[in-house]
Amino acid sequence: MSTVIKAKISKLLDKAEDPAETLDYSYQKQLESLQQVKKGIADVVTAKKRLQMQQEKLQQSVVKLDTQARQALSSGNEELARMALERKQLAQTELQSLDQQVAELANQQEKLTDSEKKLRAKIEAFRSKKEVIKAQYSAAEAQVRISEAATGVGEQMADVGLAMQRAVDKTEDMKARASAVEELEAAGTFEDLTQLGSGEDDIDKQLRELTSASAVDDELAKMRAELGTGGGDAAQLESGEEGKA
Repeated sequence: MSTVIKAKISKLLDKAEDPAETLDYSYQKQLESLQQVKKGIADVVTAKKRLQMQQEKLQQSVVKLDTQARQALSSGNEELARMALERKQLAQTELQSLDQQVAELANQQEKLTDSEKKLRAKIEAFRSKKEVIKAQYSAAEAQVRISEAATGVGEQMADVGLAMQRAVDKTEDMKARASAVEELEAAGTFEDLTQLGSGEDDIDKQLRELTSASAVDDELAKMRAELGTGGGDAAQLESGEEGKA
């Protein structure tokens, strides 16, 4: 589970990562490291200066104690001269210790200075390479966008292609529906459909048409009978017309 989650997160971060931003961030962190080295050098130099100031004071104290010992010995105060020389000895011992510490700090300062120079050169080279990589990435990104737009493989063009395909599918559906309507209309299906609301099927329609035809025939026969027995005037007129002819 942990591996799967890490893989998912890594994939998401990879998609969200901008190489230009990553390079700039790395360059910024290197500059911060360089500033830390410079601060370390400044701290070492400050400590060395403090020790050197103590050295100067001890050296002055040694000279002063030596002079005082000589003066005490000249005046016949050997005990005072001895005390002055003992203090002088302690000051010289401390001075030797300070000399060693100053030498160590000077050595450390030299190493830090060399490291600072190498780091600065490395950062400068990284900065130049960073700008080249950013320019190359921007050019490649622009080329990809242009190529996708030209070939239609980009995400936006894919959406356009899908929209066009949907429009074509809808058009084909409408054509098929129109053809189906024409075919049903030619077959008379729609006329039958209009009779569905009356509850009349094909048999009822045939019976109704037969009944209507019979009623018409009966009425026609009745009219003929009435005309046949209705009067001689009509028969005489008809025969007179035939004589004239």
